[in-house]
Amino acid sequence: MKLWGGRFEGNIDPLAMRLNASLAVDQRLCDVDIRGSVAWARALARAGVIAPAEAETLCAGLQKVWAEFNGGAFRYAAGDEDIHTAVERRLGEIAGPVAGKLHTGRSRNDQVATDFRLWLAEAIDVLALRLDHLQGALTAKAEAELETVLPGYTHTQRAQPILFSHWLLSHYWALERDQQRLAQTRARVMTMPLGSAALAGTGFPIDRAALAADLGFESIAPNSVDAVGDRDFAAEFLFDAALAGIHLSRMADTLILYSTAEFGFVEMSDAYSTGSSIMPQKKNPDMLELARGKAGTLLGMLTGLLAVLKGLPSAYDKDLQEDKAPVFAAFDTLDVLLPVLAGTVATMRVNRERMRAAVDASLLATDLADHLVKKGVPFRQAHGLVGRVVRKALEAGVSMDQLSAAQLREVSDQFDDEAVAVLSGASLLAGRTVAGGTGLDSVRAQLAKAREHGAHAPASPDDTHWPARHIDQTHSEDIMHPAS
Repeated sequence: MKLWGGRFEGNIDPLAMRLNASLAVDQRLCDVDIRGSVAWARALARAGVIAPAEAETLCAGLQKVWAEFNGGAFRYAAGDEDIHTAVERRLGEIAGPVAGKLHTGRSRNDQVATDFRLWLAEAIDVLALRLDHLQGALTAKAEAELETVLPGYTHTQRAQPILFSHWLLSHYWALERDQQRLAQTRARVMTMPLGSAALAGTGFPIDRAALAADLGFESIAPNSVDAVGDRDFAAEFLFDAALAGIHLSRMADTLILYSTAEFGFVEMSDAYSTGSSIMPQKKNPDMLELARGKAGTLLGMLTGLLAVLKGLPSAYDKDLQEDKAPVFAAFDTLDVLLPVLAGTVATMRVNRERMRAAVDASLLATDLADHLVKKGVPFRQAHGLVGRVVRKALEAGVSMDQLSAAQLREVSDQFDDEAVAVLSGASLLAGRTVAGGTGLDSVRAQLAKAREHGAHAPASPDDTHWPARHIDQTHSEDIMHPAS
């Protein structure tokens, strides 16, 4: 059955059918397609286009199709070019000729755009929960390692001491921005295109406000030409996913470095590590490396869709069939990656002693300069004086804290006995209590603020049954290679 075949005399070429068909990709829209069709049948009845009894027959038939999909009993036919064709074909087998009335006033152009938006809204809710879980793992680990001291790095060089909890929370806040972007994208996703038809708007008196309310949309697309061709929401989601992937990659890259024998700051649990096929001693942080690698893949998905969109005229073009595969793939990537990273963070072992031992006196150079500033020395002068102290220690082959007060005074009489105490680390991090800083009280306040944020997504159906994650691969070979 073709939804468009009336004006054609011959059959489509089998290879052209393979190129044209999208069922292997869009079959996961089955649930939202049926939801949209049920709402459309009721809207047609409200408008007096079909009889109420006909609408009930259509809805009952659609419910049976839905039950077959979710029970694993649905069977695709070789001629099903997409999920919309498959649903309508099966509805005709169940409900009879009345099924031919369902598509009245509706185009696949507005139908698929509606389905895609409904699916993506649910997908965003799931990813928000996945991000919540990773954020929870970061805050739990930060609480457990609240006072653990870590050498902080800039340019991959030791810079200043920070709390490991502060470093963990730095990634919490990056993920918080990802949460905000996804929420903003979701708000724009929930604009309903249904009723736009092919591009000119439906020719029947459909109450689009009531239809939007039935489907849970927050607004109605104001222009039918724009509505069927708009894929901004898909590109926005892919940007959100790509940037989240970059954030995950940055965290993973640092943890990979910290887990090396040269650093030895952390060790991944066996549950989130792999070994070598040739070197028995190896314990590889493959989950973190995959996170780093998949960031590039996510970025490619974004640029691929943008390349598709950039040359399109307005309204709908078949190029837009390329919109779903990258969005589905980006969701699938993060849907697995986020829980794995949450588990990796939650179970990794922290070597506190190794971290603290790596904090040498050179990391306190800025603190020593600040000490001089508090005595009235201009910062630029203080910076220069401490630089000379650093050079003196290097030339003597000792660490800065091994210099005596007399040796410090050889550089400048501004240095006193308190300067020696600064370099000893006696008041390590004590001066970093500014809001957002790495001082203990500041980090406690940061943790409290993180806990206030709580969950970002509404409760979603359980993972096993949520349709956005369900891909029925029944007869996948028939889908991809229909009989000629």
